[in-house]
Amino acid sequence: MTHKIMFKTILLFSAILTPILGKGQGDSDTVKLKLNDVIGIAKMHSTAAVQAETIRENQYWQYRTFKSNYNPQLTLDGTLPQFSKTNIPVIQPDGTVEFKPVINDNSQINLGLTQNISLTGGQVFLGSNVLRFSDFDRKQTRYNGNPLIIGLNQPLFAFNSLLWDQKIEPLRYEESQKKYKEDMEVVGRDASELFFGLLIAQINKDIAVKNLSNNETIYKIGEGKAALGRLSKDELLRLKLGVLNARKAVAQANVDAETADLQLKSFIGFSADNQIKLILPEHLLTFEVDPAIAVQQAKDNRQKSIEFKRALLEADKDVAKARGENGLKVNLFGTFGLTNVADRLPGIYSRAKDQQEIRLGFQIPILDWGRSASRIKTAQSNRKLIAATVKQAQINFEQEIYTILRQFAMIKEQMQTNAEADLTATQRYEIAQKRYLLNDLSITDLNIALQEKDQARRDYIFALRSFWSAYFNLRQLTLYDFTTNKKI
Repeated sequence: MTHKIMFKTILLFSAILTPILGKGQGDSDTVKLKLNDVIGIAKMHSTAAVQAETIRENQYWQYRTFKSNYNPQLTLDGTLPQFSKTNIPVIQPDGTVEFKPVINDNSQINLGLTQNISLTGGQVFLGSNVLRFSDFDRKQTRYNGNPLIIGLNQPLFAFNSLLWDQKIEPLRYEESQKKYKEDMEVVGRDASELFFGLLIAQINKDIAVKNLSNNETIYKIGEGKAALGRLSKDELLRLKLGVLNARKAVAQANVDAETADLQLKSFIGFSADNQIKLILPEHLLTFEVDPAIAVQQAKDNRQKSIEFKRALLEADKDVAKARGENGLKVNLFGTFGLTNVADRLPGIYSRAKDQQEIRLGFQIPILDWGRSASRIKTAQSNRKLIAATVKQAQINFEQEIYTILRQFAMIKEQMQTNAEADLTATQRYEIAQKRYLLNDLSITDLNIALQEKDQARRDYIFALRSFWSAYFNLRQLTLYDFTTNKKI
């Protein structure tokens, strides 16, 4: 009787033992991170974030380059000196040619100010130049210069790239700014996927360790039962097999956790010195999403909307270019200025004489075997194709929003069910474990309860992962934070 009481006492005491994990030597180096912590680190230090920032900076300087095309350009150029010592042919009065030695220097300097005219595609310019000629044989120096030149170079009936670029390039720059925000949201979404990848691996590891501890405890108790003749050899071997399988599960879980740990650290640029312990993000965000508002915010905020406009404008530009470069080409060029020659440099600025030049050139294609018409038709056909592609992309654009909203609503409904299933399966396993220790349940039923407990826990974690993945996808697709009702 005394032995039976002691045996039951051991069984009940063993049933309430809970393994205490994570109190090892290296816990002082363990860094506990929440989901928002991981995302914040990724957006600051990850390679993907640096690439997104670099692309945005590159686009900014390209836009600055475009803007500079519409500002005055001041240039200074020249040749100082242009020395020459050679023989040149000189025609004599009788028609013969003699070669005479020449030693001279022709130095020139030009100062020019140009301004593009975006409305007409032309250019106005303002300039001044000086030419110095020195003949060393004859000890002669002369100066020639244009103190002031004002001119206009204006193509007529031609394709005006400046005007089209003014419409397209600001859209391209705006597109790059929105794309940067999208890229950073993608960084956050990818970081959350790796976060849950490691979290699931860590939870699997914890489950495996706890299962091993429970199996070892049950096996030790089984050995005590077998010694008293209360447990068959076959059932004891099944308990031993359960311990061996649990040890294999722990080994595999360690490998999976280490791999996921390295992947996350590599992505967020985190130091490999400290261990990472992730905190389960069970506090879910509560907000309602109006589909009409989500679609409108996506149209207002996303890069795709600007890309659609830019693609159509670029197609229109190609049509205009095909027409402008295949018809009548006329160019008007004119200058007005002052000119003078002198023995000394200051002399060219005294009593300078005026000079004018005007030139009107043209080119008319008479016979090109339909090449001009073919180019126009090709550009128009491409414009039609791009319009159809953009129309379909806009439909897909809106459909993508509606799809993620439906998924998000479904996941939120499933979360409560998964949480209750996790709690229920855990409680059922605890009861099953106690019943087994009291000889009220078979080892088969205990293993079934264990498997259901583990599966319910994993299902809950996967449901959390799906919730946060859908949330970050919604942010990335709309660039709008529905928890604060503000643009990202």
